[in-house]
Amino acid sequence: MSTRNEGIAAFLAISFGGAWLWLLIAHLGLRLSALHPLLQLPAFCMPGIAALIVRRWVTKEGFADAGLRPHLKGGWPYYLAAWLGPLLTAAATVGLAAALGLWRSELSPLNSLLPGIPGWAAIALLMLVVPFLIPLYWGEEFGWTSYLRPRLYAGRTAPSLITTSLIWATWHYPLAFIGYIEFSDLMPGLAAWTVSFLCQEIILAWLYQRSGSVWVASLAHAGNNMVLFLITGQLLGTEGGLSAVVTTLLPTVPMAALSAWIVLGRGLTPRRDHARPAHRVITSATAPTSRGNEHLSGSQFGAALPDVEPSVEPSGAVCDFEG
Repeated sequence: MSTRNEGIAAFLAISFGGAWLWLLIAHLGLRLSALHPLLQLPAFCMPGIAALIVRRWVTKEGFADAGLRPHLKGGWPYYLAAWLGPLLTAAATVGLAAALGLWRSELSPLNSLLPGIPGWAAIALLMLVVPFLIPLYWGEEFGWTSYLRPRLYAGRTAPSLITTSLIWATWHYPLAFIGYIEFSDLMPGLAAWTVSFLCQEIILAWLYQRSGSVWVASLAHAGNNMVLFLITGQLLGTEGGLSAVVTTLLPTVPMAALSAWIVLGRGLTPRRDHARPAHRVITSATAPTSRGNEHLSGSQFGAALPDVEPSVEPSGAVCDFEG
């Protein structure tokens, strides 16, 4: 097995084993609700922890291609898109629900979103809070989008996106059994959830590729959870009476439209000014012999790697959407 495959295997083992074991302990042992922060935070940070462990100690490939630099100057349009996108998607979702006759255009349920706060103020507060939650959602994005996806199928866009989405969705499935999301029809619900993850991953990968920074994808992920799904869940599910399957599928429609625009426009090609260094290839035949090149310390995040022959996603050369 090549070192790259060993890294992927170790990453998946830690991500799944660590998260699922903690969910089991926290929910069955400690009797914590699925919405309790102490249950969620350790589990949801596990992919990031796994990526750190693998990069530092398993493959020793370092962090030069991890997208840790914020790229604020050139990437600010993507930060703005990541911040406003979930709110606009929520608006499109409830508009679609109204057009289909599934929602009666009643916004008063938003007054219950945050107790004691008017609906408009609750949304404004959520929008202000979302950027401060970036470090929490970095845990998943540093794992799935920054580490795993570029290493699957040599970074070829279509198979790596689909596989990453399936893995990401499967990793979430236990949450459907402990009350995080309640599907009255389990199998259709999990299928709808999986499609939602696919559309989200396309958008998150696009933000990551175009900005060159994992922080942008983390901002969008925070917005999806704290703005998009909270607003649509409150209006359409909690107060609107729609099933979890329907409230999962409705936001997927505008996300699918955006995903189609990204794919058809070949938007998953990284910007040249933010192209990441080629992934370091380490196999039994090419393992470094100098200890100075074996790994990067924490103070060397983002430093350039030695010139090597790339094997996955070499600076955007294989980013066309093809199998």
